[in-house]
Amino acid sequence: MTSSAAPSSPSGISGPAPGTPVLPVLAEVVRSGFVEGHHRGSLVVLAADGSVEMSLGDPTAPVFPRSSNKPMQAAALLRAGLDLSGERLALAAASHSGEGFHLDLVRKMLTEHGLSPDDLQTPPDLPLDPVEAETYLAAGHVRERITMNCSGKHTAMLAACLHNGWDTATYLDPAHPLQQLVHRVVEEAAGEPVAAVGTDGCGAPLMALSLVGLARAFRTFVTAEQDTAERRVSDAMRAHPEYVAGTRRPDTWLMREVPGTLSKMGAEAVQAVALADGRALAFKIDDGSTRALGPVLARALGLLGIDAPVVSRIGRAPLMGGSAEVGEIRAAF
Repeated sequence: MTSSAAPSSPSGISGPAPGTPVLPVLAEVVRSGFVEGHHRGSLVVLAADGSVEMSLGDPTAPVFPRSSNKPMQAAALLRAGLDLSGERLALAAASHSGEGFHLDLVRKMLTEHGLSPDDLQTPPDLPLDPVEAETYLAAGHVRERITMNCSGKHTAMLAACLHNGWDTATYLDPAHPLQQLVHRVVEEAAGEPVAAVGTDGCGAPLMALSLVGLARAFRTFVTAEQDTAERRVSDAMRAHPEYVAGTRRPDTWLMREVPGTLSKMGAEAVQAVALADGRALAFKIDDGSTRALGPVLARALGLLGIDAPVVSRIGRAPLMGGSAEVGEIRAAF
């Protein structure tokens, strides 16, 4: 009897489907001069006119951009009529670190719209920043919905629902009017149809795009006309980068130190960046390891001619042996 099933290994674990491309190594793990591991992935760089200037791997394959989609989600909130600007708009597009100023502003935004932390449907969590998480736990706190890094986005989503008279209990349903609007904005910005809809870690609908589409979306946000929703979001993020990420985060450093740059990372090792002149990049580390993000981002920025101290800072990823530095994670392209 014959079977069409893919062959499996002796352990019963199936390997890659026949014909699956092997992605290139974007970063390598070097300990004591010995290469002990690799991080593979795909990357695309767009020229100022939006054409593909460089690509590695398969940047046309769909991925879940995770929080790199947040600028598009924030633009949808503005299109829904929500009046946000400045730090509040940056926080609506944020994966915040859970620092005191982040949580203070989330609480203010909730109060301003007649909401409470109990209205949030984010999962209870610790602050995203490890230093903040340790301080938070040492103070005797427990995981809360407001502390989750997407609480600013969820607060703004709820506020947009109240503004339009939409149901707040189902604001995370993909069929909800707000999420349907987000879907349209994502497709418009990326210039391609959403390939799949899933559920993000915060519970919100998540739209899959190619890396080319993701880079194109970021380029759209920095080149958009003044007063459009896209430009308002990118301007707020670039003016208040500490609210987009946190004081110890590469997105903040890059937007603060390279004027006009828009940068947003996503879970599972996704990164998208657009420069003020319209050049853009996006990449994903296939195994989802965020430890490779900095070295790969720094190398990509170097290829774009960005020569600033922050690039070296972002790219530094030392490996420790005891209390001594014995190696590094480094870009391999």
